[in-house]
Amino acid sequence: MNTLINLNLFIVGLVISSIIILACVIYFSNRKSSTSYTFLFFSLVTSFWGIVNYLNGQSISLFWAFWIVRLVMFSAVWQAFFIFQLFYVFPETTFLYKKWYKFGLLPCTALVSLLTLTPMVFSHVSKVSAEGRIVNIENGPLIGIFGIFSVGLVMFALFSLLKKIWYSKNTEKGSLRLILWGTLMTFVLIIIFNFIFPAFLNNSSFVPFGAIFVIPFVFFTGYSIIKHNFLNIKIISTELLAFILSVAILLEVVMSNDLVTVIFRSSLFLLVLSVGIWLIKSVIMEVKQREQLEILYKELQSVNIRLQDLDKQKTEFLSIASHQLRTPLSILKGYIELIKDGAYGKASKELLGTLDNMDMSNERLIKLVDEFLDVSRIEQGRTKFVFHDYDMVELIKGVVTELSARAKDKGLSLKWKPEFKKLSINMDDEKVRHVIFNFVDNAIKYTEKGEIKITVEQGEEGVEVKVNDKGLGFDKKDEVSFFTKFYRGENVKDINVTGTGLGLFVCKKFIETHGGKVWAKSPGLGKGSEFGFWIPLKPSAEVLLSMEKVENKEVAVVK
Repeated sequence: MNTLINLNLFIVGLVISSIIILACVIYFSNRKSSTSYTFLFFSLVTSFWGIVNYLNGQSISLFWAFWIVRLVMFSAVWQAFFIFQLFYVFPETTFLYKKWYKFGLLPCTALVSLLTLTPMVFSHVSKVSAEGRIVNIENGPLIGIFGIFSVGLVMFALFSLLKKIWYSKNTEKGSLRLILWGTLMTFVLIIIFNFIFPAFLNNSSFVPFGAIFVIPFVFFTGYSIIKHNFLNIKIISTELLAFILSVAILLEVVMSNDLVTVIFRSSLFLLVLSVGIWLIKSVIMEVKQREQLEILYKELQSVNIRLQDLDKQKTEFLSIASHQLRTPLSILKGYIELIKDGAYGKASKELLGTLDNMDMSNERLIKLVDEFLDVSRIEQGRTKFVFHDYDMVELIKGVVTELSARAKDKGLSLKWKPEFKKLSINMDDEKVRHVIFNFVDNAIKYTEKGEIKITVEQGEEGVEVKVNDKGLGFDKKDEVSFFTKFYRGENVKDINVTGTGLGLFVCKKFIETHGGKVWAKSPGLGKGSEFGFWIPLKPSAEVLLSMEKVENKEVAVVK
């Protein structure tokens, strides 16, 4: 007999523990959700109803039997109420309750539930069986109100659910149908075992197991909420772990033989259950944070795509504007040359001086426009490279010859002593020359005295070109930013006010397209600097392939 009682208690405890754990998982997955906290309250009320309903079938005194009956009906009222509320709010996260709900339904539910605790609904227990079980209860004058109100709530709940199924979209219809099936299964079980069996077969032995009959509704509804909220498998795994541990401890409680052991193991069960709920809550928070990061990542991706689109539009505008600017500048340059050559009559000495100044300003503008054009071509992938074998020594010699006069005018020494008679590299000589010219030209601009030294070092796989000066130098902040677009060092802004910060950016792109790399080094402010690059002796197949894709034109590679 004791074994049977322990088994029955274990089964009821297992069901109630499962319901509570499932409700906590759903609630902590979204504590602000109306659906989540309604399901939690329903589960807690159902668990309480299951406990007192089980006690209703045990050997107890007349006094406690009377109050247990009242508590069963008290919890049944709230159970019906939360079924109605669950069907009313599911699957909404936020729900605005109307006035009739706040000031009508809720107070009426509270009033009817309180009536069940008075003799107005159940007057007293008239008989108790030999085993101590209740066999007859005398109804009070307001028992009809209790029945109509409770059944009415359930009927309205079913009507609300059916209405939602009818008007719902396909994504929600499946979840609502699961809840409907769970509800119907639960009511069929309760009607069979709690009404038909006691009324027609005089068998009330199944009445204390009411909590078991609620399993279809609770788990179908819980599954629907989980499916709708897309709970992570990690949460479900944590839930199962907490559930298994709780059941194991509960089994120990049921199998205990003395009061001290029962108290100790019951305390341990509550502790494990509390830790399990806390663990589930922590996992849910972790999953939510990851989901928020994923949402932020997607938003950043969207913003990045938009920024790329805006940058593309900017580049296209820059390209069009630069082309439009270059045409009148080229025409102006031609007219200046014609006037200086006397095509419109002999020019005076003062006019020639003015024309020289105009020519210099025009050249600066042309160079500026060319930089914009280079940038726009690079960003649009329209820069064409022509690779062929060219002598690096000859290339640097040409740059030095062109800039020597400018260095001499500033009192600077431009040193270039090649260690090789010839250094043949497969490259786009115009692009590499542009880089070397830019490095040397900048060194002349930002060096007041001393020397500028150009060196070349050949390795097994590539060539390293360095331009060292004794000029302004720079700090670590500038070192990592020099080759970004529109960046200019703080210490040079007042020296060359016409600079755009695009020259080094273009140089970097030209060298990287060769499969090489650029760098800028300095010991510190006022201690000079080094600008250099490394390119391979021969471009890799990947570089050549990428060039072939530029505007669907093949790169000319001269063997």
